Amino acid sequence: MAHGEGRGDTVGAIIPESVAGTSVLRAEDAFPARKLAATAGEGGRMPDSLHPAWWPDVLNAWTRQRGGMNVLGAALKRLAMMTWGLAASLSAASAWAAHGYAEYGDLKYPAGFTHFAYLNPKAPIGGTLALGNPDRRTSFDKFNPFTIKGTAAPGLNALVFESLLIGSWDETASGYGLLADDVTVAPDELSVTFHLNLLARFSNGDPVRAADVKYSYDMLMGKGASPAYRSMTADVSRVTVLDERTIRYDFKRRNKELPLIVGNLPVFSPKWGKGSGKPEDPAGGKDTPFDKITFQEPIGSGPYLIERYDGARGITFRRNPDYWGRNLSVRRGAYNFERIQYKLYKDETARLEAFKAGEYDAMVEYRAKNWAKSYVGVKFRSGELVKSEFPHRNGAGMQGFVMNLRKPIFRDPRVRRALALALDFEWLNRQLFYGAYRRLDSYFANSELAASDSITGMPGKGELALLEPLRGKLDPEVFGVLPAPPSTDPPGSLRDNLRQARRLLAQAGWTYDDGALRNAKGEPFTFEMLDDGGAMSRVMAAYVRNLEKLGIRVNQRITDYALYQKRLEEFDFDMISLRFPDSQSPGNELKDRFGSAAADEPGSDNVIGLKSPAVDGLIDDVLRAGNREELVTASRALDRVLMQGCYVIPHWYSPTHRVAYNRNLMYPDRLPYYYSAEGWVLTAWWRIAGSSK
Repeated sequence: MAHGEGRGDTVGAIIPESVAGTSVLRAEDAFPARKLAATAGEGGRMPDSLHPAWWPDVLNAWTRQRGGMNVLGAALKRLAMMTWGLAASLSAASAWAAHGYAEYGDLKYPAGFTHFAYLNPKAPIGGTLALGNPDRRTSFDKFNPFTIKGTAAPGLNALVFESLLIGSWDETASGYGLLADDVTVAPDELSVTFHLNLLARFSNGDPVRAADVKYSYDMLMGKGASPAYRSMTADVSRVTVLDERTIRYDFKRRNKELPLIVGNLPVFSPKWGKGSGKPEDPAGGKDTPFDKITFQEPIGSGPYLIERYDGARGITFRRNPDYWGRNLSVRRGAYNFERIQYKLYKDETARLEAFKAGEYDAMVEYRAKNWAKSYVGVKFRSGELVKSEFPHRNGAGMQGFVMNLRKPIFRDPRVRRALALALDFEWLNRQLFYGAYRRLDSYFANSELAASDSITGMPGKGELALLEPLRGKLDPEVFGVLPAPPSTDPPGSLRDNLRQARRLLAQAGWTYDDGALRNAKGEPFTFEMLDDGGAMSRVMAAYVRNLEKLGIRVNQRITDYALYQKRLEEFDFDMISLRFPDSQSPGNELKDRFGSAAADEPGSDNVIGLKSPAVDGLIDDVLRAGNREELVTASRALDRVLMQGCYVIPHWYSPTHRVAYNRNLMYPDRLPYYYSAEGWVLTAWWRIAGSSK
């Protein structure tokens, strides 16, 4: 095969099998994806709502790590970046009217480009792609991925719904027209106008009109929809239908990200949920409010339709033969399977064994132990199944044990630092992870946005300019050297770290007495770690043993997926393991994740419960950034404050995606830079013509 159209079994296409590493994401339910995800495995997964293709589910984004909640909050942005697209660049001097946006700098692809470089427009169409659970959900009870209640079927976001813009996986923050064919940003940057493609059609054949886009927006802002939508679009002041094909969004203030945010909101038909009068309709032939829609078939504009489903076993999508966008430059080479099937298994062991038996085609592995020990057997020896590691440039984001500041026991920063000293990453990496991971040291790890990326560890001149006005609201240590996460590498040791932890706890009023760590009132230091029973359980157990050495009593509470999700949405936990998805171009999602206004809103991504005027101000600095340099500076300042606060005990990340797959699957020689493994398989791969399935 010619370079760029082949499979990937060429130099530079993959990392040799012997290289260690792992990481997966999942996402799919909610709105394209909630940026916050509960870690279902060592490497962490993303929220279901994040996947574009897998992120399709949240992106089918194997992204829903929060345990199964309709994780939307983190999705919109990541989904947009990793899957649907997200970027907009504005010009202060004149209106920007073009085929796409670059938030900063220029678009990589010019007007009239043929296809994204990481897709193969000559890929054959056909066959079935069978996948397992994209996350820890084992069943679903609705087709509406945008509302909070219930669990949506996997794959909906990527396969059934579309947005005005779609992102590129080889740019950090860019968006190209999908439902829209032109985007115009006003000279004052206080509005953006989209013109809809005349060819755009819903699955029922109706044209996609501006009124439909506004209807979708109104539903996402309304009752029952994820609050992440409202948080992300808080700076939208008005949405106006100018004519049948033109819609304008007005903004309360200048923010270069806003055109990308609104451009990546999902669009669906107002007829979805409307009764046909037929008694066999799921709603009994009556109209159904948007937040009550369950199994009424979605009416979107995406490339696939629902063919069949069983809420307890899985769902199958088939290509829409009348899909309107097949020949768009942003779609050439994408979605090459005739059918895409998700098979749901009751637990991770059953899912892995089913893959090894050949029941489905591809699996992203997040557990280093599984990758090292379990991907063996007859089909691997025969070459029918292949395991490979694919490099990426994704920012690692933050994953860790999150302390709920709504609980008084975690409000003293000395207590939080002491708890961080009890996590022995080096031991975990040696004994449990086969040396596969690197330690996280930032909320923007593995990117230039990380405060730890500074050579000296001190805040730079630009950071100081943002931090100085907030000095009275910040810990003085923010202005010093940013400390690295605790380590037990020699000359350090766990014993030394625990000794330091005891000193900090004593300073905070906690001393050992009568077999337990107690405060001045004699109350024991005890809390609950909420656990969904996934791969993180053994890590929690090791951490709990270290905490017991300090006299801290921890109840490791294992719950099922549904209850775990419910408790997370209601902030009903003490400590939990979560992943905050990364972004190479952070923006409005930060308000939902760390902003004071979101702290008391159930379902928001501010699971920490953080209320800090200083953090709110630094988020505003990020949003006001006028170029990439200013964005990097503001992000580093924010990162420095968050890391110094020790709200999360950092975990680890992998620089590669671990994927095992059937040898009859092919992928382009050129890999994208910023992508989820699940979304890439779903979107860019194809089956060898004539092969089974």
